[in-house]
Amino acid sequence: MINKITFIIIAIIFSNLAHGKNFNQTGVASWYGYESGKHYRKHPKTANGDIFNPNILTAAHKTLPFGTKVKVTNLKNNKSVIVVINDRGPFIKGRIIDLTKHASKVIDMEGTTKVTLAYLK
Repeated sequence: MINKITFIIIAIIFSNLAHGKNFNQTGVASWYGYESGKHYRKHPKTANGDIFNPNILTAAHKTLPFGTKVKVTNLKNNKSVIVVINDRGPFIKGRIIDLTKHASKVIDMEGTTKVTLAYLK
């Protein structure tokens, strides 16, 4: 068990070091949320401890450090949105980022779509 935990910690550290100011990624984005109204009743928290709010511009990424600002560009229409990473995911193979419902609306994303991610200071 300790070896597994140590491996995970080392992987996160190296992953965070690898994401510098030249970070760019292209892949499939999706939006995520909870059942209608559920987030107001039970207050689910994001991985960094924030209360999940589908009406703000945040996102989940597997490895980017919390607080990282990322410009997400929809490759179908070239619309962009800046989001802050405050959660972990997506947990579906082939996807690189989960946006809140509000962020997905800003870039006119329907379901899933191909996007590019660019690191911002």
